Amino acid sequence: MKKILPLLCFLYCNIAFAQTKGIEQYNEVWTSQSQNSSQSMPCGGGDIGLNVWVEKGELLFYIARSGTFDENNAMLKPGRVRIKLSPNPFDNGEFKQELKLQNGAVFINGKNGDLKATIKLWVDVYRPVIHVNISSNKAIKTEAIFESWRYRDREVKGLEKNEGSWKFAPRNDVKTLKDSIAFKGNAIRFYHHNLDSTIFDVTVKQQGMDAVKDQMYNPLKNLTFGGLMQGKNLKPAGTTKGQYLNTDFEGWVLQSIKPSTNESLEVCLNTQQTASVNEWQQGLQKAVQEAEANTKTAWQKTASWWKQYWDRSFIYINSDKQVVDTTAWQSGKNYQLFRYMLGCNAYGQVPTKFNGGLFTYDPVFVNPQYAFTPDFRNWGGGLMTAQNQRLVYFPMLKSGDIDMMKPEFDFYLRSLKNAELRSQVYWGHQGASFTEQVENFGLPNSAEYTWKRPVDFDKGVEYNAWLEYTWDTVFEFCLMMLETERYKGDDIHQYIPFIESCLTFFDEHYQYLARKRSAKALDGNGHLVLYPGSSAETFKMAYNSNSTIAALQTITKRMLALPDSYLTGDERLKLTALLKRIPPLTFAEIDGHKTLTPAKSWERVNNEENTQFYPVFPWGIFGLGKPGLDTALNTWKLDTLVAKFRSGIGWKQDNIFAARLGLTNEAAKLTSFKLKNSGRRFPAFWGPGFDWTPDHNWGGSGMIGLHEMLMQVDDKKIMLFPAWPKDWDVHFKLHAPYNTTVEATLKDGKVVDMKVFPEERRKDIEVMLGQ
Repeated sequence: MKKILPLLCFLYCNIAFAQTKGIEQYNEVWTSQSQNSSQSMPCGGGDIGLNVWVEKGELLFYIARSGTFDENNAMLKPGRVRIKLSPNPFDNGEFKQELKLQNGAVFINGKNGDLKATIKLWVDVYRPVIHVNISSNKAIKTEAIFESWRYRDREVKGLEKNEGSWKFAPRNDVKTLKDSIAFKGNAIRFYHHNLDSTIFDVTVKQQGMDAVKDQMYNPLKNLTFGGLMQGKNLKPAGTTKGQYLNTDFEGWVLQSIKPSTNESLEVCLNTQQTASVNEWQQGLQKAVQEAEANTKTAWQKTASWWKQYWDRSFIYINSDKQVVDTTAWQSGKNYQLFRYMLGCNAYGQVPTKFNGGLFTYDPVFVNPQYAFTPDFRNWGGGLMTAQNQRLVYFPMLKSGDIDMMKPEFDFYLRSLKNAELRSQVYWGHQGASFTEQVENFGLPNSAEYTWKRPVDFDKGVEYNAWLEYTWDTVFEFCLMMLETERYKGDDIHQYIPFIESCLTFFDEHYQYLARKRSAKALDGNGHLVLYPGSSAETFKMAYNSNSTIAALQTITKRMLALPDSYLTGDERLKLTALLKRIPPLTFAEIDGHKTLTPAKSWERVNNEENTQFYPVFPWGIFGLGKPGLDTALNTWKLDTLVAKFRSGIGWKQDNIFAARLGLTNEAAKLTSFKLKNSGRRFPAFWGPGFDWTPDHNWGGSGMIGLHEMLMQVDDKKIMLFPAWPKDWDVHFKLHAPYNTTVEATLKDGKVVDMKVFPEERRKDIEVMLGQ
């Protein structure tokens, strides 16, 4: 018995340890310094993101914040901070840099001889403040430098115009205007104040909207963003000049008043659309005062926020098989690292950008041709691309991060009036006309709209082979809005007019087009004639695109399924009539087998999206447990274009389609390809794919795929492990409709534990492993 008890104790302790492995198992740890900004580590919170790295014994970090758009609609970084310590604990000694996911902070430890120091870098989730806390076992001096490449106006030429909304416009006088930067007392104040006239005004005039300009939402006019950098033991010490990589900069220096074993630096930010800089300064001062009043509790509250963030959902794969070169384990880790990056813009003024989010760095490391400033990202700053953005936000339903979807929804709500004015000005009918690439003020991008257009070409249509008639992508955000009511019980009254307006556009516009070419507004069966249309950017000049039909059918039915309080009787009658006018999906035949098809017909193939499967995802008309699954599987196996376009790169969704069709091997292969290490120092900095680095729609599509492999839902039905490999151990917690959470553990191919909340929902669960 004496021999057995220690053994039992040993086994119990090991089992308990294995069971308690949490998010900390995925902390990213580096034991050597970085060579440049491409080897940076993300850090952030609220709506602020930092790229953090230590280079040649100096700590550097870029600052990014949601909504910092200049006159050109480029998303500018407020600046870069460099910290030097003397004597330097990071010179030729022990080094460790760790992203601690459990509290959202980056810790940097250095030891040089008998000198030890730790730097804690973190961002307040509740207030726009960056904190740098330095502690050491001996008194040291700190030098903190605010570096800006916008100390002067900078010309933006050629490909660099892609960072804003000018893109390939025939104009060569584009400039990024300089910031205002100066010492203010013992602090450094910096800001960029937009002029009255911006790319908004140019776009409105180009697109013939001047007559209604005074009614339009303009997010750029007089927008001011910047902040204040200070520390209690720091004072101004002049300026410096230098060059980092391709970009010259000027630096404003703060240094220690006296050596200390504890030093704190804060950077407080403010972004406001104000008539005067003075008003912005008052807002900044208020933010500084609020930060100072909450100094004692800010860290604890921020750490608590991150703890609840990790507690509300997770996916841990092969935690007891931590052979870190296996793709399954990497998929689990990088899923969490990417979700951390999303959490850094939980409460942004604007959505998380698909092309880098808050974590872009010097572009020369993404593409050597782009030797531009750190402000650069391809595909624009304030310009949103719906097909890419939706992949960033769809995963937030099952991860339980519905509160983080608000910035994307608000983006569309703010743009609604401008999109409705497009319909009224160009065609004289109602409804919101949203394009695929849409500016943060709801109009098409001026370059994609195209400057050289035929005089008689429809002014409401982009003269662009990829984007023309690509109007249905807005419905995916309508679906997300509706899903928040089903998942969490959110009150979505504010979104109903928006969704109705999007439906009204298609109903009225395609009847309008039909009347222009015929005496009849509908076809012989009383259905809308959806021509010309588009199936994403791929199948162009389409007739009755199935992506559009599936969207119209699903959104209309979901609206009619809402509780009575959401719609009046007249609104229900209108939607019921619309539902009858929506044409049915069309199908094809390959080798005698029925298959899905992009549309009834199309004139050309422009891109490489497998839109045949949009009725599978996102629209959920076909899939496991639903009629017609064999039709979808035939399409996967037999359609030569589907095979040709199939990939895991960037925004490709084939991993999601495979999961929804129950194709376990294909889903696992494609999803693990997406979520494997990026090849860059930070393993979740994927890309550029088709876009940029970090590629957030690459990560988002990977998240969605993993969710769909683990859990699929159909109204109240919950299917677990519908496309999950038996040899992947997993412990997960995900969210399902009707305020439901499911936590389960799969080990050695068997479900060993399951918790369902509320318990009554357990009856709706079907475990599909091995079916």
